[in-house]
Amino acid sequence: MDEYIIFMRLDLLTKDAQPSPEQMQDYMKQYQDWVGGIAAQNKFSGGKGLSVEGKVLKYGDVVTDGPFVEIKESIAGFIIVKAASLEEATELASACPILNGPGNSVEIRKISALHQQQ
Repeated sequence: MDEYIIFMRLDLLTKDAQPSPEQMQDYMKQYQDWVGGIAAQNKFSGGKGLSVEGKVLKYGDVVTDGPFVEIKESIAGFIIVKAASLEEATELASACPILNGPGNSVEIRKISALHQQQ
């Protein structure tokens, strides 16, 4: 099985797009249930949420505030899953509760090893 990363994108900056505490509790339960279902299949490798604060480094020693301040949709977090194919990883990702929000998206990419640990 290969590993795939699922990036979860949503609007983290617009005040009106932020859930109430009650909604957030419901969303977290949906998220935990989704990840729990993947883990129950022994296909969950890990994941993390990401802060809205960061920096972007660009060619020419340019440092800007980030992440991606030009767009509202930011990467809120990611999980890594084990799957036999991109299609299977996409099927796992299709149940992500992030997709219940307008404008939200997930991105699925195969993880390929560029560096080998010694």
